[in-house]
Amino acid sequence: MFVPFLIMLREGLEAALIVSLIASYLKRTQRGRWIGVMWVGVFLAAALCLGLGILINETTGEFPQKEQELFEGIVAVIAVVILTWMVFWMRKVSRNVKVQLEQAVDNALQKGNNHGWALIMMVFFAVAREGLESVFFLLAAFQQDVGIWPPLGAVLGLATAVVLGFLIYWGGIRLNLGAFFKWTSLFILLVAAGLAAGAIRAFHEAGLWNHFQDVAFDLSNVLSTHSLTGTLLEGIFGYQETPSVSEVAMYFIYLVPALVLFAMPPRTGKQASRVTP
Repeated sequence: MFVPFLIMLREGLEAALIVSLIASYLKRTQRGRWIGVMWVGVFLAAALCLGLGILINETTGEFPQKEQELFEGIVAVIAVVILTWMVFWMRKVSRNVKVQLEQAVDNALQKGNNHGWALIMMVFFAVAREGLESVFFLLAAFQQDVGIWPPLGAVLGLATAVVLGFLIYWGGIRLNLGAFFKWTSLFILLVAAGLAAGAIRAFHEAGLWNHFQDVAFDLSNVLSTHSLTGTLLEGIFGYQETPSVSEVAMYFIYLVPALVLFAMPPRTGKQASRVTP
């Protein structure tokens, strides 16, 4: 539940910031009449992401066992790529995202009689990017942790992000977004490492990967996945009490370079510690 909550909080907050920045800029430049048009793009993006997620989730239930495992592995790989890209992309552009959005709004509203549609499409693609990232991660998370709690966590995370977005837009709160994205990014890299190891496990169960399948270690007597702590670690970080050598290797092959790159200063300069619409 916690991982879907955190991911949707982060992704939802990114989308909420995009919307609030655009709305604030429209209002500040005496173009508030276009805010309603902006919301059309937001709702279209939300509908696309929701529909795609439901379609994929319902379709995969019809797959035979091996194909189901293969699909889970592919989704896990896509989720790892998306999460990693999300972390480093936000780290790179967080300083000038406000300027880029304002320029995109200006360009959209300078396209003659079609500027309404141009603004809709600009907002649609900006919000849909965040939503599609969430779709593939949640598919991977729901496959690893079944039940009502992961979807509930995702809904709560999104609802919290929406509330925070409105509060930021209205000026009711100021968040240290630099610190928020820094620590959630670090957490996401740990989650992605667990997904990478889970992808190897899924490919093995699908019959595609049969190398280095000896048990690396057995912690079933120390930290069982049937215990409360083990269950939490399994749901959050993909912990396994008896992982194979290939799973452990993949975990560290991904995590170590990712942490090294994350620890290096971004090339674009210092990250802005605060973002205010």
